Amino acid sequence: MNVRRSLIVPVMALLAMAAAFPLAAQAQPKGSLEGLTAPQPTVPEIFTLAGQYVRMAYNNEGYAVIGYRMVQEEVGNPWALISVGVTLRGNTKPYTMPRAAFSLQTPDGKTLPLPTQQEYMKADVRALNMRARNFNDNINYFPAGANRPCPMQFFANLEGPGLAYDTVDLTTERDCLGRLYFNVPGGIQVGQYFLNVKFAGSTIQVPFRVFTKEQAKDFSKQWEDLKKAHDESYK
Repeated sequence: MNVRRSLIVPVMALLAMAAAFPLAAQAQPKGSLEGLTAPQPTVPEIFTLAGQYVRMAYNNEGYAVIGYRMVQEEVGNPWALISVGVTLRGNTKPYTMPRAAFSLQTPDGKTLPLPTQQEYMKADVRALNMRARNFNDNINYFPAGANRPCPMQFFANLEGPGLAYDTVDLTTERDCLGRLYFNVPGGIQVGQYFLNVKFAGSTIQVPFRVFTKEQAKDFSKQWEDLKKAHDESYK
């Protein structure tokens, strides 16, 4: 599958470590990353990474890409902010995706729904949004043909005028981008997460791992070499 911005070689789920760690023999994760087990999505899909904190997953029907650096940065805090892009693939018919299509599976096995606009406003996450301005991970990776940008506005801007919508209209030509917020009881914890994205006929689970400080430091030094070694193993 071709994607804009760069050529990403797909990775079968069983050949990825924590949705990021290539398992090529020439480049095993080292240090505090050693011994982490691979995620186990419960649905058929392919997933890989496109950046240090950027993950993508897809099947024959749909595609999703996420940026989750602000989840990593907010360990211990109650709100998780994930940048998300979605589109349809192949000959899939247009689909109106509802708010309920998104949920977050946490390391303790809980599945959290996407909050309502009212719950989001009550929480007042303006400080979180301010901190997010310090990071700008590109998630503009989409299949060839998805070249009509569209906003995904499940949450209205708290700092100015704006509207929130409970649906987003998807086609194979539209690449829809937006932010998702999840209230995590007890605060964001280290471990394996999945962003569940439900399409009309299937679900994909985008895996991502929240690291300890030591693991995050080690991964920042290793991820490019690990990705390069893995991608080369598929040429």
